[in-house]
Order: sequence, then structure tokens, then C-alpha cells
Amino acid sequence: MKNFRTWFCAAGIRALKTVAQTAIATIGTTAMLGEVNWIAVLSTAALSGLLSLLTSVAGLPELKE
Repeated sequence: MKNFRTWFCAAGIRALKTVAQTAIATIGTTAMLGEVNWIAVLSTAALSGLLSLLTSVAGLPELKE
């Protein structure tokens, strides 16, 4: 259980960072096109977070185990 909690915490932090980075990039891109499309920003950021969690299943370099 402890290993899962450690993995989930590390994967969650990585996913949150990915969501933030994607949101910033999407806001910047859509702002250049005229107006920020918040639905596109949120859906793209959410999808990137999900993909980050799924990618973390393969392993997290942050965890030495």
C-alpha cells in the first residue's frame, strides 16, 4: 500500500505539472489566434493529465524503486 501511495503521489505531481504546462501553452496559442477558447484549454489540459498518468504506469524515474 505504501508503494502505491508513493507512486500515486509522484504520478499526481507529474500529471499536475503536465496539465499546467499544457494549459499555459494552449492559452498562449489560442490567444494569438484572437480569443482564448477556455473549453479547448481545459479539455486539452485534462487529456494531457490523463495521458501523463497512463505514461507513469510504465515507470517513474523519480522513484528509485
